[in-house]
Amino acid sequence: MPLFLSTTVMKVDQKGRVSVPAAFRSSLPQGGYQGIVIYQSFKRPCLEGADLTFMEKLSESMHGDFGLYSDDHEALATATLGSAHQLPFDPEGRVGLPKKLMMHAGISDEATFVGLGWKFQIWEPAAFEQHNATQISLAAEASKAMSPLSRRPEGGEQ
Repeated sequence: MPLFLSTTVMKVDQKGRVSVPAAFRSSLPQGGYQGIVIYQSFKRPCLEGADLTFMEKLSESMHGDFGLYSDDHEALATATLGSAHQLPFDPEGRVGLPKKLMMHAGISDEATFVGLGWKFQIWEPAAFEQHNATQISLAAEASKAMSPLSRRPEGGEQ
């Protein structure tokens, strides 16, 4: 699965096209879907994105955790999968952001891409700066409860 790292601000043109950071594009598997999937965050004023494999695993997880006909499954599937858009890369590595999603995140002429490991977020830059300051404070507290990094033996779990 890709590993999305770093934070990058990119220009958005008048048609809503934005270049996906080169580091994000290069982490995507070769030979698979050449694009990204984005959806409206139901927790924050931003967009969330990933590759198609992550979205498949997310869908499987929702089904496995809640069952196909549970209310929780329906709520999460509607909020994520129902708002998701598969966005193919153009020859320049750009995607076209849907207007409805841009409005949700307040994105106009710039977008901040934030790598979160297996997924990423896209923010309006000033909103991300505020969010980031809060997250740094929360991370300082959360890190106290985190177990030390340990090395797993090859081919198995500890």
